[in-house]
Amino acid sequence: MTGLQNPMLTPVIIPPPLLIREIARLSELDTVPEAGLLAEQLKTRFGDSLVAIILYGSCLRMNQYDEGVIDLYVIVDNYADAYANKTSRLINRLLPPNVFYLETDREGTTVRAKYAVISVADFRRGCSSWFHSYIWSRFAQPSRLVYVRDNTSRSTIYEMLAQALLTFLRTTLPAVTETTVKTQLIWTNGLGLTYAAELRPERLTRAREITSQNLTDFTTLTHLAAPALPSLLQLSASGELRHLTDGNSHRHVLWLWRLRRWQGLILSIIRLTKAAYTFRDCVSYAAWKIERHTGIAIKVTPELQRHPVLFGFSVLWQLIKRDGLH
Repeated sequence: MTGLQNPMLTPVIIPPPLLIREIARLSELDTVPEAGLLAEQLKTRFGDSLVAIILYGSCLRMNQYDEGVIDLYVIVDNYADAYANKTSRLINRLLPPNVFYLETDREGTTVRAKYAVISVADFRRGCSSWFHSYIWSRFAQPSRLVYVRDNTSRSTIYEMLAQALLTFLRTTLPAVTETTVKTQLIWTNGLGLTYAAELRPERLTRAREITSQNLTDFTTLTHLAAPALPSLLQLSASGELRHLTDGNSHRHVLWLWRLRRWQGLILSIIRLTKAAYTFRDCVSYAAWKIERHTGIAIKVTPELQRHPVLFGFSVLWQLIKRDGLH
């Protein structure tokens, strides 16, 4: 269901070299020791099947690693080599990624992370051709390459991250009605659409906050991507961006985003169900994250801990009614 072909993304566009170069620069910026410690554990866990580890998410954006849970993507050659357990292989193949919990110690402080496991092939499709925004919305944003196996894999990762950015712009820009656009509008609107397509515990202002925090990088990346999207976005000599979508395209893309919201509802429920079996203490983590992002406190009862799938749906319905998920 996630892998439905995106009708707006045929054929796949070759990313401009300057865009790939900028993504490479951002990906190679220094990371924190916490990320390196976690990477060492993951290298031991996945062995020769490990291709790359990417750091992304709120801890990276806020440069705060001592409070939240660090977000990592673990990219592997294939699921057969990554898992000894056949069930893990199957569910990762049917609905990637699988999400797990990991923690380590650094100078007496516990470092916590959640990591998603996905194959190179699925990551490529997720960045370039998946209808749903689950992968390309995350990796259109700057990330860090914590580990990569070799230079060939490094180049592959850069190209896929560039594809994620182009997919984000191609899929979200037609929802904008303005002809002259600024980076702030492009990304605030685009991130808002992708949040709405998932059960994300984000406040309505979250997209605006993330755009403001990353505005310099978003502006540079958008300008470098514009030459690959000449029928959609034009960059003038003065640096002004012009948006070329017509009224019919605008109405069509809004319909597609409504469809993504319904698809995202189903996928999110399935992923939450999966996480109940792969993510240790997922209930406490989910309650903490919901309260952190929305201010809504979730009471973690013994019944919810013992039967997260059964009782989790009632919590989910309460959040939807209270508009706690966007």
